[in-house]
Formats: sequence, structure tokens, C-alpha cells
Amino acid sequence: MTNKRRDFHRKIRRPPNRQPVKAGSDKSLKSVFASIGVPKKKPFKPDAFQTRAIETIREADCLVTAPTGAGKTYIAVEAVREVFEGLGRAWYASPLKALTNAKYQEFSDIFGADNLGILTGDRKENTDAPILVGTTEILRNQLYDAMHRGENLSTDLVVLDEAHYLGDVDRGVVWEETMIYLPSRIPLLMLSATIGNARQIAGWLESIRKRRCVTIEEKNRPVPLFPLFLHPSGTLFPLLDPKEKKGRLHRKASGFVDGGRDRGRNFRAQAPPVPDLLRILDKYNLLPAIFFLKSRADCDSALAAGGAFSSSEDSSRRKNREARIEELISAVPHLAGHKQMKTLKKKGLGSHHSGQLPAWKIIVETLMTEGYLDAVFATSTVAAGVNFPARTIVFFNSDRFNGREFSPLTPTEFHQMTGRAGRRGMDKIGFALAVPGRYMDIHYVAELVHARATDVISQIRINFSMTLNLLLSHDPGQIRELLDKSFATYQVSASGQIKEAPKQQPPEKKSRETELLWQSFLQHLDFLKKKKYVAEDDSLTDDGIWASQLRIDHPLMVAEGFRRNLFPADDPALLAAIMASLVNERETDDASILADEIPENLEEAFATVDDGLLPFVMELENDGFDAPVFYLRPAITLYMWARGTEWEELLTFWDGAEGDLAMLIMRTADNLRHIGNLSGVFPAAAGSAKQAVDRILRDPVVSVIEPDVNPDIDL
Repeated sequence: MTNKRRDFHRKIRRPPNRQPVKAGSDKSLKSVFASIGVPKKKPFKPDAFQTRAIETIREADCLVTAPTGAGKTYIAVEAVREVFEGLGRAWYASPLKALTNAKYQEFSDIFGADNLGILTGDRKENTDAPILVGTTEILRNQLYDAMHRGENLSTDLVVLDEAHYLGDVDRGVVWEETMIYLPSRIPLLMLSATIGNARQIAGWLESIRKRRCVTIEEKNRPVPLFPLFLHPSGTLFPLLDPKEKKGRLHRKASGFVDGGRDRGRNFRAQAPPVPDLLRILDKYNLLPAIFFLKSRADCDSALAAGGAFSSSEDSSRRKNREARIEELISAVPHLAGHKQMKTLKKKGLGSHHSGQLPAWKIIVETLMTEGYLDAVFATSTVAAGVNFPARTIVFFNSDRFNGREFSPLTPTEFHQMTGRAGRRGMDKIGFALAVPGRYMDIHYVAELVHARATDVISQIRINFSMTLNLLLSHDPGQIRELLDKSFATYQVSASGQIKEAPKQQPPEKKSRETELLWQSFLQHLDFLKKKKYVAEDDSLTDDGIWASQLRIDHPLMVAEGFRRNLFPADDPALLAAIMASLVNERETDDASILADEIPENLEEAFATVDDGLLPFVMELENDGFDAPVFYLRPAITLYMWARGTEWEELLTFWDGAEGDLAMLIMRTADNLRHIGNLSGVFPAAAGSAKQAVDRILRDPVVSVIEPDVNPDIDL
């Protein structure tokens, strides 16, 4: 090879030299950065939309949509206060256990702990209290029970927080059922992020509840947002043209991204290293920040890289942070050895994602909210439902993983992320920083800044649990009338008329959507009749009645296990193991399990259930229904845990993140609780299930961390 040719190959193999990163900013940002600061303290005065909402709920249902941090909690507190002071009862429902626990603590501080009860599955305390806080699934289940007994729900107000979950693919059906079943005598207050079709939802509720529903839409952010663009060299520019409010890029940002390909993506652009990014933000007083990243691994890698960053904080803040951490982890000694603890303590940086233990996430959230951290590296799931503000949010992707695939950010998802930028009462202005790269379409992000909020679409679907519970208190004709009340049916009739819901619905359009739901119901009903859970006269058999109490993902799988006497009813650890295999949704590597790692009694019990349920699984699949795949590793893991294995040892066998394991344990506990309700039919199994719950819900899976709650954060 000639020297010339050798030089050529050397050049193309050599990685491109990164340009030195030097923090800089466009001169037009000088006045913007000068506005950074803490607003003056002044007496709280409710905004007009808050006052109107409180007045409205006294005489009508009310749907409030407002940006994150605009003050929706204040409305809920005042509405609950009026009911409480009038000696009534209130029910506050939220989508997440963590959010429910936070609201319970916050409401306890306001109304007194003796007046609060909590229902999350994990916690069941003071359930006769005048104010109940719980998850929406628990509220829906109470409505099932009330319909079965022919009673009214014992409450005078229902608050549905995060009401846009009505459109959640996995859990929206619970919200829709709750709205349909709730007696119209009970006022319904719904609090939501900004959504595009609030009036349509209100129109639907008016049509099924025969009660006025008022929409109150607040579009102004409590803290103004300024979008920024980071050039890979380290220079900050405005993202948008200040003279154009329809998503046009600032000329300097446009000059860079339009040199790339595929509508704003610059594949050659590399984001500055994390320490350099932090130094840039620190120089311009843009910390604390939340970095939204694509995956758990990206979050942890960014945190590791950020360890090279040295902030300008004084030593007293670091000492106070370390003391606060010691205070928080005193309830969870296991976390003292967390691999990210040193970076959290010494650098004020944290990582937050679903692969971590709930207790660790609570600590990171608490430290960030209390002002002890400079940055948190998080997946986009932190944007929804958790009070987790910062001065700046930084994002590298214009898409996100929705649980199945990567798809472009919706306007609502983008607004939830940017809603974390700017802390009310702590910031005069918030910032959203877009960093170009392979997965970033800058032009699309520019459009999202002023994009109309996403519409909520009905996610109602029929399942066996719903079918059994409706048949407890309704005949098929009545159920068809309920399905006719679905939001899905209403949306078909309102197609093309999103902003103003129609007063009358064309019956031919209405019946089409109802017919789809009805046919699905009949398919479930026929299978239940074939398996003798429902009699030919459409009433539940004795088996159908107790099976209806299994309000879980696969109620018939559990029911058939009991019918066929397949479950190890007298052994709590074995029962927990089998339930873990039923609820597990992850594909695990069973082939790598060594023979001596499988307890003999578990192997026998697992084979009994697997073989015994196989014919039923085939029946389900032949009739078009899904059935879970049984994996052995989750079963062994829960068996070990229920028998007292230490957490660190357990993780050496488990082949995933400890956050995933904690979730598996909590979902297993949920299933066991439902089995525990069957004491009148299967007393031995019910007793074992209750013992198993006590065995598996222990540190560090569940830990009581009750940080100080500042109710002014979201007022």
C-alpha cells in the first residue's frame, strides 16, 4: 500500500474531532437571562379560573384543563374543604400510587390525618374517614360493589385528578367506566392537563349524566416559557423567531439545522458531553434542570458522565444535601449502598426512571423539589403526574417510547414535559432547551411549542372482569344501554365536531360504535357461558359470582386454577410464586436457569399449573382471547423472596432491573389481595394469600418515606 493510500485510509478511519465546547449565548438572550430570578413573595390570590371552578362545582360538574403547575390542586383542596366543612364526604382519585401517597400526605397536613383515609391496594387506612384518597381503579371497584348491592357510593364529591388518563391506551377504560357508573347526584370535578377536546368530553358527560358539565380552560402558564436551541459548539440561541408565533425557527437555529437532512434532523451533530452541558447551564444560571432522555440506560450513562461536573455551589448546600439524604434513607437502609448515592450526595445529580426502586425515586423527587439537586436525568414518564419542577428542561429527542414503539411526541406529551420548566413561586421564567442530534427533529419541536393540545380518544374495551362485574347487577339489555353511553360511541357521532359537541347524535352513527362494543361483550359472554361462569339465563353462576371479585388482568386464569384445584393453596410462598408467573409481562431467560436453582416443590407446583391450564389457554386462544405465557424465573424469584431471601442475593438471580422486580412484586401482591377476598369459597388459599402479601411487601420494595409536603408548590 502506498503512503498516499495509507494516509487516505487513516483519515477515513479516524473519528471526527469534536470542536471544543465553549459556553456562549446569542446577544439577544442577554435581556432574557437578566429576567431570571425568584419572584417577590406576595399574598396568595387565586386566579380567575380557580375561583370560577370552585363556584361551578357547587352546582354542576366541572372539567378544568390547565398547564402543569397552573394551580389545579388548589381547586381540589377548596372543593373538598367546602364538602368537609358541610359535614359531607369526598373521594379524591389519582392514577398513580406515588401521586396518591403524596396527595394523602398533603391533604393530611391541611385537613388533619384523622380526617383522611387512603386506598391504593398497598395501603388501606382509615377507610371510614370523611375524605378518601385513592387510585382510580379502587374507586371504580367501589362503584362495582355499590351497583351490586343496590347502594349509592357514600360520597358527596368525586375528584378525578389527571382526567386526561381517559385517553390512556392501557388504563383509560377505568376512567371511562368510572365516569359512566358514577351516580349523577355526586358532583364530578375533573382536573386535567391541557387537552384539545375538553368541550366534547363535557358534552358526552352531560348526555349520560343529565347534569350540566362546565369546561374551564386555562391556557396561560404560571411561569413564562422561553425555548432555547443549543448549537453543538456550546452556544445558546433562541429556538423561535421572536416575530413569528407559529413555529418558525430563529434564523440562527434554522441556519444550522437546515444544513442537515430529513426535515431538521442533523445526524452528524453530536450533543456536547454531559459535563459541558451542565457547565453551560450553570454559567447562565439555568440550573436546576431535568434532562429527558430516551431510555433508562441513557439516564444512568448521563449520570455517570455528569460525575465529572463540578458546580458552583457552596459547601453549606452540599452538607445540607448530605444531611437531608441521611434523613430520608433512614427509613430505607438498603439505599445507603445505592450505586448512584455518591453522585447524588457529592454532585447533586440524580437519575430517575422505572428501573429503580420506588423509594429511590421518591428520594430523588424530594431532593429536587426541595432545591438540593442541580440536575436529574429522567425518562419522559416523569413528566406526567409527579410534582417535579426545574428551571430548565433539556430534551434530545422529538419522539418517545410509548410502551410498544417509538412515536413522535404529541403536543400534550411535549407540554407535559415543558410544564416542568419554571417553578411557581421560585422562578420568574422557565426554559426548554432543544439539543440537536440523531433523534431530534428541530422543526417539529418548534411546531409543538404552539401546537394545539392533543384530543383525548376513548380507549374503552370489553374484558372478562368488566363483563362479570356488570352481570352482577345488570342484565344484557341494561349493559347494552351502558355501552351506548360510552365515550367511544359519542365520539363517532361527534366526528368532525371536536370543539363543539353536538346536542343530538345521529342514531345510525351511534349504533355502529355501540355494535362493536356489543359484539365484543357477546363474545365474552358466550365464552363465560361455555365455561359455566354465566348461566343460560344470563345470570352469574356461583363460580361467576366469586370470579367477579378477581378484578385483575387475567381473572379467568386464576378462576380456572382454583376450579381445577391446581394452586398450592396451603403454601404462601408457592402461591406467591405461581401468581408472579401469571402477572409477569416480561419475556425472561428460563433456558439459562440451572437445575439446582429450581426448588423441587416449586418445579412440581409450576408444572402442575402449566400443564393443568394448557387446555384452557388453548380454548382462550381458539376463541380469540389473549392468555399469558408462563415463565419460571419470575416464579423462582418470588418464591425466594417470600421465603426470606435478602434483596441483594435475590437480584443476582433476577435478570432485570430492581425497579422491574419491585413492580412484579407489587403486582403479585395485588393479585394475592384479590385471592384473599375469596375466604368464603377458598379459605385455605385466601389465608395463604394474605400471608404471602405480608411476606413479599417488605423493605426495600415498600418503604414509608413521607417527605415534607409544600402545598404551595402547585397552588
